Amino acid sequence: MAEAKTNAMRMLDRARVPYTIHTYDHSDGRIDGLHVAAKTGQPPERVWKTLVTKGASGGYFVFVLPVERELDLKKAARAVGEKSVSMIRVDEINRVTGYIRGGCSPVGMKKAYPTTFDSRVGELPTILVSGGRIGVQIEIEPSALLKAVNGQTGDLTV
Repeated sequence: MAEAKTNAMRMLDRARVPYTIHTYDHSDGRIDGLHVAAKTGQPPERVWKTLVTKGASGGYFVFVLPVERELDLKKAARAVGEKSVSMIRVDEINRVTGYIRGGCSPVGMKKAYPTTFDSRVGELPTILVSGGRIGVQIEIEPSALLKAVNGQTGDLTV
């Protein structure tokens, strides 16, 4: 029996964007990016995390970067033209995005928030991002993903 499609997968299918699904066992509760990379057999620089922030203006901003890197909030704010940005609380993730911690995809959020990818994205043939559910990753060409979410790139990491 085929696994049910996530909202991210349905949106990519509608846009005719090709992707490959990678699944991993999360029964041990280890869902951080480095464990996901190991569980999917991928080098950490190819597995990317999706972080959601709130700007000083009150708007939400999405940042996508390699799991082994740390978001520099000052660089992130500059990239989106905000005075400052701060991470949203874990208990806000579902309300803001429609996803849960560990399953937040840059594709298919409740609203299309401004999305910025770390500039390293252009150096890779494909990257993996959350498929919209814990235990599911989507492998996709960066240019296709950027187009699908109307994303931009910027210098985001420490």
